[in-house]
Amino acid sequence: MSPHPYDQVSDEELRLMVKLIKDAYPSEKPHYSQLDRLDPPKKAMLQYLAAEKQGVAPPLMPRRGYVYFYIGETFHKALINLTYKHIICDITLPEGVIGPFIAEDVLAIEALAVNHPICKAELEKLNLPEDIHVVCDPWIYGTDDPNEKRLLVQCYMYLANKHHPESNHYSLPLKYSPVFNGLTQEFVKMDYLPSGADEYVINETTAWDEFPLVEYHPDLNGITNLREIKPLIISQPEGVSFTVDKHKITWQDWEFYVVPNAREGAVIYDIHFKGRSVIYRLSMSEMTVPYGDPRGPFHRKQAFDLGDCGFGVNGDVLNLGCECLGVIKYFDNRRVAATGEVHVIPNTVCLHEQDAGILYKHVNYRTGHSVSARRREFVVQIIATVANYEYAVQYIFDQVGEIKISVRATGILSTMPIDRDVDVNYGTLVGPRVMAAYHQHLLSFRIDPAIDGHNNTVVYDDVLRMEENTKLNPFNVGFYTKRNYVEKAGFIEQSPFTNRAYKIINENVINPTSKKPVGYKIVMPARQMIMASPESYNTKRAKFATEQIWVTKYEDDRLYAAGEFTNQSQMDTGLSEWANGVDNVRNTDNIVWCTLGFTHIPKPEDFPVMPVEMHEIGITPFGFFEKNPALDLPQANNKFNKSVLFEENEKSKLSSTSANCCKKASL
Repeated sequence: MSPHPYDQVSDEELRLMVKLIKDAYPSEKPHYSQLDRLDPPKKAMLQYLAAEKQGVAPPLMPRRGYVYFYIGETFHKALINLTYKHIICDITLPEGVIGPFIAEDVLAIEALAVNHPICKAELEKLNLPEDIHVVCDPWIYGTDDPNEKRLLVQCYMYLANKHHPESNHYSLPLKYSPVFNGLTQEFVKMDYLPSGADEYVINETTAWDEFPLVEYHPDLNGITNLREIKPLIISQPEGVSFTVDKHKITWQDWEFYVVPNAREGAVIYDIHFKGRSVIYRLSMSEMTVPYGDPRGPFHRKQAFDLGDCGFGVNGDVLNLGCECLGVIKYFDNRRVAATGEVHVIPNTVCLHEQDAGILYKHVNYRTGHSVSARRREFVVQIIATVANYEYAVQYIFDQVGEIKISVRATGILSTMPIDRDVDVNYGTLVGPRVMAAYHQHLLSFRIDPAIDGHNNTVVYDDVLRMEENTKLNPFNVGFYTKRNYVEKAGFIEQSPFTNRAYKIINENVINPTSKKPVGYKIVMPARQMIMASPESYNTKRAKFATEQIWVTKYEDDRLYAAGEFTNQSQMDTGLSEWANGVDNVRNTDNIVWCTLGFTHIPKPEDFPVMPVEMHEIGITPFGFFEKNPALDLPQANNKFNKSVLFEENEKSKLSSTSANCCKKASL
């Protein structure tokens, strides 16, 4: 049986792509960067989905894949027909276009930063005690030189406790930073890091000067008295309310496909609620993390976590009872090593249900009678570790037709050395002689809407005061909404003081109750966007990060907000080109891009490990239904939910304890 067009790339397909490239270069050793399936063309896929829904045989849909690889230092992109097993095309990309950095290359650079003779010489100057060793964090090089075309890696060096693998090296940053060619592994230069408030540079590495490590691991953090916490068990004795058929999920009137991939982590396709289409494709498109420390070489700290390395291939292995509670369904992901071996990353996407409080409630105060239903949610979650940070991305579906995108940032701050008695206004002291620079996390989510069809319109509604002292408004209390239509590809400015609301509507379908077009609302609080100057490389590389909402015309394979290749890019090739002010986007097939931004001013409580900071986007029905679509939910009652009173619970525990003691005594 042939795979479904949405099915995740298989091991066999990945091995086929590796072999086809090897066979095309028999005298070379291809260095693989990233491989995965490609989305089918949308027009053909809609015909396929329509045939499926009608129960007829769908048309043949050849599967395609892509391969990023190097031959020597020349970067290639190949497209593969996976169905007919041949290379469609093999393109040599222009000099300076650089592919995603992969795990094997990271490990090789880590070893070089410790063992290269020039690095060893710096290390010897430290005269370290026996129990301390050096740790390297390879970093994407960023951009500051238009003439630099090589894949470069900057290495930030730290010290840690040699006797425990979880020792927190971020609490002891060093003042030297080697730079290597990421492909040839040649040493390029040694940067010496500033440790004063300005650009003053310590040009020599000095001997070890002991100061305490700030540890997070339970074995090392010195915490011996742990809080008492009792088990809180999520039980589903009759099983779950969702079904999984390969990648197709059905739950509480929702139907959609969840498909893990290398770059975006997981993509959600063909989303329907109560038999009506809502979204064709939903994913995280890109994330950039620019730092606000202006001193060289820290100005180069700008990562694009999807384009530079891949969110899916850095996905965590999730564990029962840890990241998700209850009855869990996991999906695996896959990555390909530089030499072509296929590796499975187990349990990188988790699916589960969770309770989320009341969904609706009303008490008739005249009768005392109440109606109440509880809100249950279905969660699709992926967590990725990108060097020091963890990002948990959740797509949450509820029973009223809302989709919520929740992002939780945690992990460890990327730190810089700072001299004694020095304070700065672009970073926070989080330990003895360790500073965490201000930085931003700017995530782009791509929504391919299908609100009752694929011809949609984006509008924004402002709430304004009525004209004062009129016949309609003599007491000057009135206010109204004013609708604006997005006609051409571009962005919508934030306007929090007019309560600006962004909506995706279908002008061709009218709600019988409201007499207005059906729609969904994008709920996004106004946030600060990228702080770097418009003329900086940071901003030129990430135009998406300058505005909160963008609308562009749909075209196949326009998936990534900053463009396909971000590693050491000098200008983005995504929204800079697509949001052109020319393309018509009203009542047509369009894409909505949402920038979720948070400016992180670190605090001491974020170290040595950061409590999650959470930000959300809501995609919620607004005039899509004629009335509350959750009236078909059963009423909440304790026969179903089985809660107990505190007093009864304490008695039960006491009774249970006595019984256990008696049982032990009788032995």
